[in-house]
Amino acid sequence: MRIESIKVYQMLLPVKGGAYRMASDTVQALDSTLVEVTTEDGLSGWGETCPVGPVYQPQHALGARAAIAEIAPGLVGEDTASMRRLAKRMDERLNGHNYAKAALDIALLDLTGQRLGIPVSTLLGGALTDRVPSYYSTIVGAPDETARVAVDKVKAGYPRLQIKIGGRDLEQDVATVHKVWEAVGFKARIAVDANRGLTAAAALHIDRLCQGIPFVFEQPCNTMEEVASLKGRVTHPVYLDENTEDLNAVLRAVSSGIADGFGLKVTRLGGLTNMVTVRDLCAIRSLPHSCDDAWGGDVIAAACVHLAATVEPRRFEGTWIAQEYIEGHTDPVNPIVIENGHIRVPQMPGLGVKPERSRLKAPVAIFGG
Repeated sequence: MRIESIKVYQMLLPVKGGAYRMASDTVQALDSTLVEVTTEDGLSGWGETCPVGPVYQPQHALGARAAIAEIAPGLVGEDTASMRRLAKRMDERLNGHNYAKAALDIALLDLTGQRLGIPVSTLLGGALTDRVPSYYSTIVGAPDETARVAVDKVKAGYPRLQIKIGGRDLEQDVATVHKVWEAVGFKARIAVDANRGLTAAAALHIDRLCQGIPFVFEQPCNTMEEVASLKGRVTHPVYLDENTEDLNAVLRAVSSGIADGFGLKVTRLGGLTNMVTVRDLCAIRSLPHSCDDAWGGDVIAAACVHLAATVEPRRFEGTWIAQEYIEGHTDPVNPIVIENGHIRVPQMPGLGVKPERSRLKAPVAIFGG
């Protein structure tokens, strides 16, 4: 069945409860882009991409919509039967810009799943579970307050906590890690995430000053070279996140042994199709990883959960979705929700979610149709 039209929607997602603070930036609201791909028979698939502002990564909301405007006209009229052909067509229209292509990739897989009557997780190789663990990510906050939040989230059932640090005095970061450990201990797995905000020297200091605390050090430094310089000098496992900007970056990190695991983002890597390749690379080397995205509503959350369900549980670090930080759902009928720290995998054909049109404004762009 051929693509008849592609519609692009903009949705603003204010941060609930105040600003979201990371080492690199503070955001008050997120600009999400939703894509609806409709075929000649009226079937629609949905995709989403929502960068965390323009500083966190070399991606931003206006860039996503501009990139989609370059790609979409070349997809109208194409047959949806071959995802590989459609991916090739996207690359022929625009070099790079994976985060924009990801929204289209997700929408096309949603379409295929609906047409075949199977969930997207089946298209990705098959679910191994019907319920995946989530994790909670704190903001860069005061040590005592971060520890209090950590306790609350452990009580809420989260099996893993991601503690944000960086962009401030070293003693505050060290105190935060110690306070959280004292508060929750082995009740949750802990990842300490600096979002590229530390120098190699600062990362070494934190490693030494927190040596007795079991945690994963996520993306402590800005570049892969800086992270590589820590190998053999730190006692904590080091995960890459922001440096995994494409498949080649992941392959380099795996083959060179730079990373002990990954915090992976679906849209950053170009969508679910590319993420399956990364999932399988990690399986070959037995590298743990998460299946997340930067931000967004029910559509991107569903995409992450479908992929997460296909990862072998012993290597899975959880799925982060933005539910705790945004009000309401784009699909109030079948929302993606966290219950007792876990997320149920949608069982309906496709993604299993569909934005309610009354919650969307008029499309900001229409191609075809």
